[in-house]
Amino acid sequence: MASTAACATLTLLTGCSLFGNKAPQVPQLSSADAYYNNGIDALRGRRYALAAAEFEILQQNYPYSGYTANAQLMEGYAYYLQSKYPEAAQQLDRFIELHPTSTDGAYAFYLLALCYYEQIGDVNRDQQMTAEAMSRLQDVIARFPQSKYARDAQLKIDLCRDHLAGKEMLVGRYYQQQRAYQGAIGRYQRVVQDFQTTNHVAEALERLVEVYLDLGLTGEARRTGIVLAYNYPGSKWYRFAYSDLKRYRLLEASTPKPGTTKGPPGAASQEETMSPAQSAARGIGRADAPASLTAAPVQPVSSQSLQSDGSTLTSNVAHQGVAQGTNGRPR
Repeated sequence: MASTAACATLTLLTGCSLFGNKAPQVPQLSSADAYYNNGIDALRGRRYALAAAEFEILQQNYPYSGYTANAQLMEGYAYYLQSKYPEAAQQLDRFIELHPTSTDGAYAFYLLALCYYEQIGDVNRDQQMTAEAMSRLQDVIARFPQSKYARDAQLKIDLCRDHLAGKEMLVGRYYQQQRAYQGAIGRYQRVVQDFQTTNHVAEALERLVEVYLDLGLTGEARRTGIVLAYNYPGSKWYRFAYSDLKRYRLLEASTPKPGTTKGPPGAASQEETMSPAQSAARGIGRADAPASLTAAPVQPVSSQSLQSDGSTLTSNVAHQGVAQGTNGRPR
């Protein structure tokens, strides 16, 4: 026992002599503005993972800094640029909850909506994400009706509606092929009644003409053909319907030939809108950089010059001398 104690004492003394009787040094943290500058520089250099990490370190170590609120928003934007939409949404939800009166609220709500919008899948899949995206976009319009984000949100809502209508048409065509005509009629009628501004209405009317003819409902087929002629006289779908009605000898003297009548002002054409998947493929609809990347002062600013809630993105930091960023019938 005595020898064991002696060894322990000798080890302790030896350890103390190795450190020179001084405790190990702990690396010092950088300042809040340094972390924020690093994050901004990383965003400018498209090193989005590094940017998110810098903003996260700032929040963890300087929770009451004037930079913290902006760091929360910018971290969400960095995740968004990496297509890490769940992480971005979580960060943006946190920002909105902690800073409900922020002057950057409109952008935060808009970017949060885009996190759902970007996840909209093909019409062959479940459209729950489309419905969620519409709800979030409508939130932007309701809360910030006069903002530029509201105008863009309305456009994206129209694209979401077009996507939902496309889903209804997909199911309707399947029912029609299976001769489940009642189900097909229900899907096509929903497109006509609930998605009147989408580019699927002309096809839905033409499909209804087909189904009514198959069921022997010639009166319904003729009336639907007249509606199609009035609203989409130059579309291929009216040409198909006109051909079917002619084949069944259901044309009247007053039935217009394709392309000879003019629909009401604002009648949608087949190519006026794109689905979210189409717009994403063309690079349309992605969020622009927040103001911190396009309007940040060139000269560094101190945390004291920021608002207490850190809600003004135009007060963000940029290192001196760093250039500012830019930004036949289908069956």
